[in-house]
Formats: sequence, C-alpha cells, structure tokens
Amino acid sequence: MNALRSTVFMAWAIVWSILTAPLVVIGALLLRGLWGYRLGKLWRLGIQFGVENMLGIRPRVIGLENMPDEPCVILAKHQSAWETMTLQDYVPNGAYCVFVLKKELLRVPLIGWGLAAMKMISIDRNAGKDALDQVVVQGRERLQQGFYVIIFPEGTRVAPGHKKRYKAGGAYLATRVGCKVVPIAHDAGELWPRQAFLKKPGTVTVSIGPAFDATGLSELEVNRQAEAWIEEEMHRISPHRYADAQHNAT
Repeated sequence: MNALRSTVFMAWAIVWSILTAPLVVIGALLLRGLWGYRLGKLWRLGIQFGVENMLGIRPRVIGLENMPDEPCVILAKHQSAWETMTLQDYVPNGAYCVFVLKKELLRVPLIGWGLAAMKMISIDRNAGKDALDQVVVQGRERLQQGFYVIIFPEGTRVAPGHKKRYKAGGAYLATRVGCKVVPIAHDAGELWPRQAFLKKPGTVTVSIGPAFDATGLSELEVNRQAEAWIEEEMHRISPHRYADAQHNAT
C-alpha cells in the first residue's frame, strides 16, 4: 500500500509542478510584487494536498503561540522535504517565507526556476566567509521586506536520531540584524525518510520553541541556545531514537 501511495503522489507532484511552476516564474518576473510568492503558495498547497490525501501524512503542531508576529529567523531541524513546504504554514498574518539554500538548487528544472524567481537567499557554500556575508546582505533585505527566513542549521537532511554540527549562517544573520530566533523540532523523517521514494502515512509532530532575541549575542551563543532546545525536544518527541544512548549513559 505504501508503494501505491508513493507512486500516486509522485505522479501527482510531477503533473502539478509542470502545470504550476511556470506560473511562479511568470508571476515573479512579469507581474512582480508578491505574485511569485502567491503562485508559489498555490504550487505548495497543491503538493500538500497530495501529501495529506495521497500519502496520508498530517501535522500536529505544538507551540504555535511561540511564533513572533514580526519577521524573524527560524532555525529548524531538517529530515526531509516535508518541512520545506509545511513549516511555511506556521508564520502569522499570511506572511511569506524565504529559505537559505545552495545556489545549485536554482538550476533544478521547474522547482529551481521557481525558487530563483522568488528570490530565495542563495549562497555559494564554497565561498567561506563571503557566504556568510551573502546571507546577511540578502537576509536583512528579506526581513525588512516582511519575510520570515527559514534556515536549516545542520545544512543538510539528517536521519532521525542523528545530528550534525550546527553551522553559523542563521545565527550569523540573526546577530548581525538583531532579530528574534525561533527553534523548531519535528520528526518528519519518521514518515518521509531522507532520499527515499516510499513514504508512510501518519502524523508528524512539529514543536515550535520559545523565541529569543539575538541582539547582543554572538553567533556561537545563538547556535548553542537553539541547538540545546532543538536536540532536547527531539529526545522528547522521538524517544525511541535515543533509547540506546540513554541506556548506555546509565
């Protein structure tokens, strides 16, 4: 059954992307303003329709009241493609989100073209310190325009129960701009594994942590605070993934 669900969803996602991705590019380049984002939301809602009704994956959200009314930097766990779509639903007042992503993604047919048209924060990950400066320049502009900035501090998708080093990009942006930071933990990888065709139906728990102000903090302090909350929350919402580590510690 999971194979059938996943096949139907993949077919739907391809057809829907072919139909709507060109509209995103047209909206952003010709109509300008927020039209690229509005049409991008249309694409996203169509894909999420397939996720919920074909794959049977639905969210359960904890801590929605923690999301600030003003644009901020969101530091989130990254386990699958699911959160790149669904986390955008949890910013208030119908605001839009942009992501920090590697430039190579902008060359992906259809989806990449749409991302480029919507002016996501794209960086050259081989540029070192210059890459951080790119995040600040583009990120400050997006925040001032009213966009929430979503960053996956581990830099790549990480399987449930594992973690990678939290990189400085999001924390660097928040400290240079002086905005709030919101940590988010979730267990989407339990149902939508990294780089896996087969997905399982079920409920993804999304936990939104308390916002804190990055003003006056160093990027190391911001990362430590966000990482501590996210990883502790991961132990709470996915205890089975850490059972062996807890047993060994005792």
